[in-house]
Amino acid sequence: MVAHFSLGVLTSWTSGLAAAATPANEAPVVLVVGDSLSAEYGLKAGDGWVALLQARLATQKKPYRVVNASISGDTTSGGRSRLPAALRTHKPAIVVLELGGNDALRGLPLTSTRENLLAMARAAQQAGAKVVVVGMQVPPNYGASYARDFEGLFTDVAKQAKTALVPFLLKGVVDRADAMDWFQPDRIHPLAKAHPQMLDNVWPALKPLL
Repeated sequence: MVAHFSLGVLTSWTSGLAAAATPANEAPVVLVVGDSLSAEYGLKAGDGWVALLQARLATQKKPYRVVNASISGDTTSGGRSRLPAALRTHKPAIVVLELGGNDALRGLPLTSTRENLLAMARAAQQAGAKVVVVGMQVPPNYGASYARDFEGLFTDVAKQAKTALVPFLLKGVVDRADAMDWFQPDRIHPLAKAHPQMLDNVWPALKPLL
């Protein structure tokens, strides 16, 4: 089974273009706050699921501008600390929270991961944004109980904060028979060909909020 997380240091701060009919400075913002799975780690710029999201929004004539505030190696604590500034700067209509994997990799308490995500969701809502919580899972070697509790905390946060939920960002990637062929040589980060599937996993939760 492939681990899904990274402690890398690559930072990706990208923003897409709004649909042609709407000036970029007037388009509502979709703010993605994530880790390496959203920061295009090891990929060419534009190949990650967040960039593909901007392209899909344009194709479907939904006048949103995507801002990718994802940092490889980030934890929920790091995301929580930098979210207020991002909310003030971008004034997003929608916030996508894709964090938690590095918490598990570092062995951080699940209670703190849950508290941080819940605080981020509520802060975004207080700023007037709708929220999508993106779920993650850990490999079986973490232990059945830990894996179950980790997976469940994303559902708990979504229920408590009444947000949209993506059950598992890497569904259809890590559970493939040829999963190893869908990851970079580090066996951690998905290849570019996996990112359309990752976007397809996010889209059902995000689309109703647009």
